[in-house]
Amino acid sequence: MDNKAKKTDLWVFIVAVSLLVLVGCGAPEKKRKQIEPYEPLSEITQDSTIGSLAEAFSYGKVAVEGYGIVAGLNGTGSSECPPQIRTYLKKYILKNVPTSKLDIDEFIDSSDTSVVHIYGVIPEAVSKNQYFDLQVNALPGSQTTSLKGSWLYESDLKVAGSFGVTLKVLASAKGPVYIDTLGDAIGDEKTGYILAGGTALQEYRVVLALRKPDFKIASLIRNRINERFGNNIAKATSQGIIELKIPPKYRHQKKRFLQILSATYLVQTEESTKQRAANFVRKLAVEPDKGPTEITIEAIGNQCLSKLAALLELSDQHIRLRAARCMLNLGSDQGLNALRQIAMDKNSPYRIEAIETITASASRNDASALVRSLLKDEDFNIVKVAYEQLRKLNDIAITQKLIGRNFYLEQIPIIKQKYIMVYRSDQPRVVIFGAPIYCKENIFIESEDGNIILNAPAGQKYVSIIRKHPKRPNVLVKLKSSFELSDIITTLCEESVKRAPQNQTGLNISYGEMISLLKQMVDKGAIKDENVQFKAGPMPKIEQISRNY
Repeated sequence: MDNKAKKTDLWVFIVAVSLLVLVGCGAPEKKRKQIEPYEPLSEITQDSTIGSLAEAFSYGKVAVEGYGIVAGLNGTGSSECPPQIRTYLKKYILKNVPTSKLDIDEFIDSSDTSVVHIYGVIPEAVSKNQYFDLQVNALPGSQTTSLKGSWLYESDLKVAGSFGVTLKVLASAKGPVYIDTLGDAIGDEKTGYILAGGTALQEYRVVLALRKPDFKIASLIRNRINERFGNNIAKATSQGIIELKIPPKYRHQKKRFLQILSATYLVQTEESTKQRAANFVRKLAVEPDKGPTEITIEAIGNQCLSKLAALLELSDQHIRLRAARCMLNLGSDQGLNALRQIAMDKNSPYRIEAIETITASASRNDASALVRSLLKDEDFNIVKVAYEQLRKLNDIAITQKLIGRNFYLEQIPIIKQKYIMVYRSDQPRVVIFGAPIYCKENIFIESEDGNIILNAPAGQKYVSIIRKHPKRPNVLVKLKSSFELSDIITTLCEESVKRAPQNQTGLNISYGEMISLLKQMVDKGAIKDENVQFKAGPMPKIEQISRNY
């Protein structure tokens, strides 16, 4: 067979692999360089790695979109809906709107609802049921004036640009619409976000495509992967395709697993392993670009541990970090103390890397003990990272309560400096660092539109929380709260008992309105501890990914 024919056959094979991934997961990752075909190897050499013989195909970030309907707009919605979208929505409204006596057209045409376009990006290396942020927009040219206070009913999301095409649903969307109310991000209220409102419906998949399909090589690769990473991780389904599962150890480090897989040598003898361990550990100590070397050492395995241990004695903290991380990932706690020292060193530029490594790879008890101690650090960036790592560990240092099905209220008591932090991307939550935090006994805070008032005149033993009806200003709902901030937040945002107004538990105000009030309370000195700081996380960064179809 001539070279032209070989090249044609290879690309037919690559297209087939891409289609396999597309059907299962969405769209193939496009950032990888094109595979260059090479002449078949007469035999596997000592230097052959899995990456030299096969290419890993997975899907990276996938842009998804759909159409849905939001409700609860109090007259700011509109009836505009193109016929094809109206037909599409009718299929889902009856299923997702909890009422059996619904006139669908009347529901869509109501000024209390609005049809919206939904857009999001499924992250690369996604897991099934993983959340991601969404952007929602009123349809262009519609009379909708605001999406504030609305809720998106469950909607389907498919590959962006495929509306009307029968493709697999990749994600679902639902949740409260967040309209930012803080000064640095106020914008058009016809655009909002569903924080963590997208849910991926497909599990992350990886397919190895052999550059030259060959049953013998496919079997060798499969056996080597299962030997190195555990039984049933790899399955050769044909002469050119090997399907992979992500080992449990790497479930939070999927990209790292693929890098290690690619660097794994296919042929491994006691002598070659010993020589490779010596060579690559030496490179880790002297080469400026240490990333690829660290990956190769981890691919070689625990035969490198004894030589890595010697690097823990060097003065260069960067080398110690890399060596200790390798050792921990290879199952040895010998590098844990070096990582602890780096994490606790207030002058180290590698603190966050050390903290994240310990959380990902150390035992739960070791990780919790270290990270809890960092909650008392003077650097808020370290405190924040410590909190986020403890959250991954479901640590008891953090108390958590779901408020009104909209956001989480989390409190951490063991903090020197007190902070109130609100998250405006990922899972919406208010975090009280240094809980409990109390308000002063003489406060008056009013929302920008004047519909919500927090009032506690001098001598009053409670905080009055008042909400005006959005359509009938003379109708007021008044509840009482203690002066503890967590109680005020709960009273503002918890859902009411609709059938028994006298037993209302909360005013059900939106997350956006609540965080605006929190900022006011700090800015106007309504908090008892005047050193409390208010911090807001970044807004969602949703990429606009263009695709060619």
